[in-house]
Amino acid sequence: MKKQFIFKLLMGLFLLISFQSIAQVDLKYQTPPKEILELINSPLTPSVRLDNNGVWMILLENVPFKSIDEVSALEYKLAGLRINPKTNGGSRTNFNTNITIKNVASGEEFQVTGLPEKANISDVSWSPDYQKVAFTNTTNKGIELWYFDVQSKEAKKLTKAVLNGVFGGSYNWAADGQSFICSFINPDRGSLTEADETPTGPVVQENLGKTAPSRTYQDLLKNKADEANFDYFASSLLVRVDLEGNSINLTESNIYSGFSVSPNSEYIITETIKKPYSYLVPFNQFPTVLSLLDKDGKFIRVIQEIPLLEEVPSGFDAVEKGPRRVSWRSDKPASIYWIEALDGGNPKTEAEFRDAVYTTDYPFDLNNKTHIVSVKNRFRGMTWGNDKIAIAYDNWRSTRESLVYKINPSIDNIKPEILFNLNSEDIYQDPGSFVTVENQFGRNVLLVEKDRYLYLSGEGYSPEGNRPFLNQYDLTKKTTKEIWRADGISTYESIGFRGNLFFIDLKKGVMITSIESASENANYYLRNFKKKEAPKQITFFPNPYKALEGVTKEFIKYKRDDGVDLTATMYLPAGYDKAKDGRLPMLMWAYPREYKDPKTAGQVRTSPHRFTRISYGSPIFWVKRGFAILENAEFPIIGEGDTEPNDLFIPQLVANAKAAIDALDEMGIVDRKRVAVGGHSYGAFMTANLLTHSNLFAAGLARSGAYNRTLTPFGFQSEERTYWEAPDVYNQMAPFMHADKMKTPLLMTHGLADNNSGTFPLQSERYYNALKGHGATVRLVMLPAESHGYAAYESILHVLWESDQWLMKYVKNKK
Repeated sequence: MKKQFIFKLLMGLFLLISFQSIAQVDLKYQTPPKEILELINSPLTPSVRLDNNGVWMILLENVPFKSIDEVSALEYKLAGLRINPKTNGGSRTNFNTNITIKNVASGEEFQVTGLPEKANISDVSWSPDYQKVAFTNTTNKGIELWYFDVQSKEAKKLTKAVLNGVFGGSYNWAADGQSFICSFINPDRGSLTEADETPTGPVVQENLGKTAPSRTYQDLLKNKADEANFDYFASSLLVRVDLEGNSINLTESNIYSGFSVSPNSEYIITETIKKPYSYLVPFNQFPTVLSLLDKDGKFIRVIQEIPLLEEVPSGFDAVEKGPRRVSWRSDKPASIYWIEALDGGNPKTEAEFRDAVYTTDYPFDLNNKTHIVSVKNRFRGMTWGNDKIAIAYDNWRSTRESLVYKINPSIDNIKPEILFNLNSEDIYQDPGSFVTVENQFGRNVLLVEKDRYLYLSGEGYSPEGNRPFLNQYDLTKKTTKEIWRADGISTYESIGFRGNLFFIDLKKGVMITSIESASENANYYLRNFKKKEAPKQITFFPNPYKALEGVTKEFIKYKRDDGVDLTATMYLPAGYDKAKDGRLPMLMWAYPREYKDPKTAGQVRTSPHRFTRISYGSPIFWVKRGFAILENAEFPIIGEGDTEPNDLFIPQLVANAKAAIDALDEMGIVDRKRVAVGGHSYGAFMTANLLTHSNLFAAGLARSGAYNRTLTPFGFQSEERTYWEAPDVYNQMAPFMHADKMKTPLLMTHGLADNNSGTFPLQSERYYNALKGHGATVRLVMLPAESHGYAAYESILHVLWESDQWLMKYVKNKK
């Protein structure tokens, strides 16, 4: 009896322990500690829109987070789109809530009056003459078009909630700035189709011997009900709306996925989606017809019929056959250009030239074409100038070769002049981008002086950090003259803001720059680079992160065991004294990147003087919890010659992590037994691999990752080989295949509505099951309604709480 009692007792304890190990946890949304909460609730800096004359600046008040009610609202997932059925627009759109306008010269700021109550503002754009500003407002009934004049500064509603925002931009300014061409919801579209719960037969897909590799996509069509609902939401008609709100229908209803207006506003090219639809690819690969209309909507001709694009060859440089990217030339009133692959679109086919660029005028017959240039690699873009000059760009992914050509668009450029032969990885040799200005049509064209001089602006990468520049380029001598360069001593100064250039008067040397430092928020300045005088400050945005005062920030450099140079940004808690406080726990945050050359892999890609900005995914929160933080640690994966980077992925991944820990260990800062690593997406994939294949870490944080590479068999990240071409690489890199090796605590989070290619929620669910089945210490947090990036305030707070609990238990307070 006694033995039976003991046996039953032990079995009961075993079942209790087993239940605790597999049971789901019923948990409400949690809130992180006050140190983290204070940072996540920091006010946002306004977004800025500057007119190209440098007279007015728009300031847009941002919404920090959506609520879980908003994020979890009903949405339709169709053909790669996520649609709010109430608004007929994107269900994940971010909004602004207020608009003010500032005079650059005087600094005076004005509130725009008459804005809608509880405004949800988006798609803000200047008129061609920069005297008016248009925007959309989203209500619970749909999307409206509004505008205001910079003189009156009073907003006016132009339409009811009838704009169709399913495909993004729902309006275009006309060239005269007196009207718009809008996409309106089809008023006769009928009603939504409910899927019949009783099937009438199977869903069948068929391939009759054709090679049609495809990457993994989310939110695809699945059945006839989905097709009908896609038609319902996407059906629209084009309408002209004037500044009084009067409207004239230009077209009948159709599935318009886009439209573009010629620079002189005389013609419209529409993109119309046709059937058959696909259940394998998103809408932008469906059959599409490009049609030409006049400015009043009268049909002129079909320009191109594009077939269903399910059979494009595999590889990053693969493209479809036939004409692609039909677009308006910005240097002409009404001319189009396009590209055609000379290798059939297949990068494995040998060819002297990969792509050709053609142009034609009215009536825009693609068969009546004029050849402009053929390029060695895959065509990447064109910057038009005038009748004598344009700049063409190409690139080949596998070799990293990038060529910049000078061409004469008025002739057939049989042997185009190559201005720059570049390695796309070698940022130290980056000459910058050619500066553009607006022409009489309001389109950007090359800034050309005396048919001889162009201007280049760039980041100015260097071993000491980025120092943005403005250079003059002499087309005759092929020489570059420095006009201005940021000093980079204690600040980071860039031309314009957020990647946009705004030269007010280049001849007088006047331009707008953005200046920031490690402790000062970015603000905009009026600078005259011809005069040695201090720039005039335009905006006065404060530092929103007062809670970080006293935190030490340092840009550090160190080497991998094989000599590759590495960098990272280190943060230490306020008041930290190495002698008194001893070694700290550390959280490392990184993202692997692939290279072909160890010299370019080790190049510095930032400035040590950049202002610290915190997003929900930042690791910096934990500097307030007593951690040393290593952010943006470089994790290069290098494959030289015929060796591909991923052939050596695991050993280089571990070597990168070891080098970072060794560096801080030698500085006497980190306790190497209390180090955590984390990352998002490919960074989560990195984290799982580091915990699997090394003993360097006490714990890991993996957010929205992919862990089984057999579920992405036609390539992932920068890997263009298929699973069948490199099975050993796929299997070795996949943490799922090595779940039995995991011995380190791992916290996984994933959005249940993740729509990123390859990172389906199934990835985390199956990996968790594999780890659990091998006895790993692992926790999986699935966030309802969240996508690849997290949006709801409640979700974000909970992820921070989960992360904090994990780091405190398994790292900082590790026994």
